[in-house]
Amino acid sequence: MIKKIFKNKFLSSKPSQSVISAAFIITMAGIVSNLMGLFRDRLLASTFGAGDTLDVYYAAFRIPDLIYNLLILGALSAAFIPVFTSLVSNEKDEEAWELANGVLNLAIFFIIIFSIIFAIFAPFLMKLITPGFSPEKMARVVLFTRIMFLSPLFLGFSGIMGGILTSFKNFLIYSIAPLLYNLGIIIGILVFVKFMGPVGLAWGVVFGAFMHMSLQYLAARNLGFKHQWGLWTYWKNHDVKKVMKLMLPRMTGIAISQFNLMVITVFASTLAAGSLAIFNFSQNLQSVPLSLFGISFALAAFPTLSTYAARNEHDKYIRSFSETFRQILFFVIPASVVMLVLRAQIVRVILGAGKFDWNDTILTFQSLGIFAISLFAQSIVPLLTRSFYAIHDSKTPFYVAVATEAVNIGTVLLLIHRYQVLGLAIAFSVASVFQMLALLFFLRMRFDSLDDRNIIKSVVKVSVASFAAGLGIQIAKNFTGNWFNLNKFLGVFSQLSVSGLVGLVIFIAACYFLRLEEFFVFKNSLTKKLLKSRQAAVIIENTDDVSGI
Repeated sequence: MIKKIFKNKFLSSKPSQSVISAAFIITMAGIVSNLMGLFRDRLLASTFGAGDTLDVYYAAFRIPDLIYNLLILGALSAAFIPVFTSLVSNEKDEEAWELANGVLNLAIFFIIIFSIIFAIFAPFLMKLITPGFSPEKMARVVLFTRIMFLSPLFLGFSGIMGGILTSFKNFLIYSIAPLLYNLGIIIGILVFVKFMGPVGLAWGVVFGAFMHMSLQYLAARNLGFKHQWGLWTYWKNHDVKKVMKLMLPRMTGIAISQFNLMVITVFASTLAAGSLAIFNFSQNLQSVPLSLFGISFALAAFPTLSTYAARNEHDKYIRSFSETFRQILFFVIPASVVMLVLRAQIVRVILGAGKFDWNDTILTFQSLGIFAISLFAQSIVPLLTRSFYAIHDSKTPFYVAVATEAVNIGTVLLLIHRYQVLGLAIAFSVASVFQMLALLFFLRMRFDSLDDRNIIKSVVKVSVASFAAGLGIQIAKNFTGNWFNLNKFLGVFSQLSVSGLVGLVIFIAACYFLRLEEFFVFKNSLTKKLLKSRQAAVIIENTDDVSGI
């Protein structure tokens, strides 16, 4: 069965179409997930404002997220998926499922051990991470953190299941799972908080993680996965050892990335109340296009890149990389322009309610504008790192991550006193651009070419079209400012919608005029999707007619 599934998922379509189709599925589900995420943030902002409670809430994620990212994300991105995909493509069914069980059991074991240890020492650890918190805030962040230690266990289990799903290119369920995670947090805000107080936020996170796990486990079982307990047997498994060997450099790289977030938390805790919340709100807003396009395309391309690398098909590997690289920037560059020009309107429409006041809005949209400038780099990094992992090189991204963190900390130290929370955003953006350029440089050294000419030509055309769209948005924004009452939600929303629509029309027209290849690839892919959906609807309708005769 595993052989049949893999062939149907991978060999039945062209590589570029397969990546675009998978990215389309992830993106469509991601749109819904991000809309829920924005609704979640609006609820958080309007209910609590940018103040002590949300500082505590966001700080409490740090150590649980560290455990999950180290033990699960490192294994998945750097090791599990390439090795599992290689076994499946070589028709080694039994070995593939043994690998999945081995990695899962070891992950569960280590997550439980680390969670217990960190939960015991949470008061000491949180004093290091949030030195600027008052004793009352410190007590609350320790409580929140201990509750949230349940989430890495559920998300860890779910992460391995998600690795199985993506290896089989079953992206739909994989993409729907985050919806349930956000739903759990929303339930925490609307229901748990009413009965438990602010600590209900932490229980909402745990509930969302549990639902995330449940869905992906059922989908993996449908593919043939059967969980078998065992520890020592799998510890000696050759493929499990290979995964562990590959993931160690990646774990250290992720540790550095998590250290980056902890550094931000440390500095933010010493600033005015709400600074950590403002940083997270603005980062969450810019993460929408990042997750929709940067991460979704990188995830979709990863199994394909891994397969080509395993088969030493370098030409196809480069072609797949180039196509994915260009598709990401086709979406992200114009999204960055829109975010930069309409940053105030975006923040006010999404977050501006209840206790989220005008001062919070100003700081958040200023931070968002800084993040938008580096969004292109942030969106390319996931593809670049996975391109290294596909060729079983996890050391280069690690070394680059070390250098990136040095750049980030150095920039923070230079800017934090003068620019406060905005200094954190500037440092993050500078470090992101450095990381992208460094990874691109070292990947380029591995090959004679990365299809450089087509990439440069595409980037120039997309930039020209995006600049034209941005200019149109600015003119429309100034013009509509006289039409709408910008002191009301409806007025700001109308200005945002009209200006955004003008920019979209100009961008599409510019793409037609410039004959931008990525635009026509996307248009054709979307047209095929719509035609298939229409054909399926006709078939169902005809079937119903026949059954009714």
